[in-house]
Amino acid sequence: MGSFLPPVRTKVAELPSILGLPEEERAVCGQLGIETVGVDDADATTLAERAARRALAEAGISAEELGALLVVEQRAPRTLLSSEATLLQARLGATHALTFTVGGLGCVSVTPALLTARGLLAADPELGPVLVAHGSKPVSEHRYRHPVTVNGDGGQALLLGRRGNLTIVDQVQETDGRYWDLFHVDYRGRHPSRWREECTDRPAYSFRLAVETRNRLRALLDRLLRRNGLTRADVRGFVSQNLSAGGLTFTEEALDLTLLPECRENLRTLGHLGPNDVFLNLASALEAGRLTDGDHAVLINVSPVAAWSLLLVRTGPGRDGHRPSPQNHQETTA
Repeated sequence: MGSFLPPVRTKVAELPSILGLPEEERAVCGQLGIETVGVDDADATTLAERAARRALAEAGISAEELGALLVVEQRAPRTLLSSEATLLQARLGATHALTFTVGGLGCVSVTPALLTARGLLAADPELGPVLVAHGSKPVSEHRYRHPVTVNGDGGQALLLGRRGNLTIVDQVQETDGRYWDLFHVDYRGRHPSRWREECTDRPAYSFRLAVETRNRLRALLDRLLRRNGLTRADVRGFVSQNLSAGGLTFTEEALDLTLLPECRENLRTLGHLGPNDVFLNLASALEAGRLTDGDHAVLINVSPVAAWSLLLVRTGPGRDGHRPSPQNHQETTA
């Protein structure tokens, strides 16, 4: 795992776009539990590139050795019809890598990217490592997404192969198309300064989607653990995305668990980094020594699209001779 976090942090209360908000929205923003966000002049592709270079350097692998490069797509590309995925390929020098984007599910888009990486590695025994990368950058200058979160800047890259010090054991995902347009940015015919993410149905977000999220996550967690022969007691740590302090509390109460403290700390200092959140929080927990070799952790991700995903990971080198369950026929390591 490689991350790039801007060295400059800006206080949320001092963001120009916050100062111009109505008093009600400023009050909600102040209750999110986000004090600062990372701000960088670089675009999303550059943020992803910086993270990717760190992941490659950490693993001692050159970009030319990559078998595939999967870019978790941006929510707002700089230009239409161009390919920022192949731009990243060119910048990295990943000459031989099969390159394309994966997305459409907001924060949860990292899960189909990992599923795709697993499928590629399983389908071609000679394929080199797969790099998954994403640059998190707000759609516009308005970093506050009322009433959800505040976006920061950052890059994340995951290098996946058949051997490594972290195993993605299993993953589950569900979606519900009834909420496909719950949040959107109406940009056509508008200057970028007027681009604002809007919630089209506040009651649906605050109540109906909240209830469905609770039910979906409970069912998904039970299924994930059951099919891997685990109980909650076997999970050393639970990691969530960083939307708000209230969102973290909701996840804990809905699933009757306690999230690792790195979730709240990264939320407080970095804000929301889209698909990067869960693996950044996992990396922070590993660095803090929360997990040791052989421990299991569950990564919880939700998007108001609506989409839900849970990933089961195991720390430490892959076990020789480990025989996965029938449902989990192909493990992937990072």
